[in-house]
Amino acid sequence: MIPIETLKHTLQMLNEEHRALDEDITRCMNQPLYDQLAVQRLKKKKLKLKDQILTLKMKLIPDIIA
Repeated sequence: MIPIETLKHTLQMLNEEHRALDEDITRCMNQPLYDQLAVQRLKKKKLKLKDQILTLKMKLIPDIIA
């Protein structure tokens, strides 16, 4: 089992990368003639990061028996 502190650190790093990708996408799209393929790739990478973030968050939340 991975220590909670390691999961939290990884989660923080993924959140920072997610925000950075968001800024990159915004910056690219503000250019008059931007590369749509590059923006699509950035968005796909951002979506994968979001999935990883959600997975880590689920690992950090303890199971609650209803």
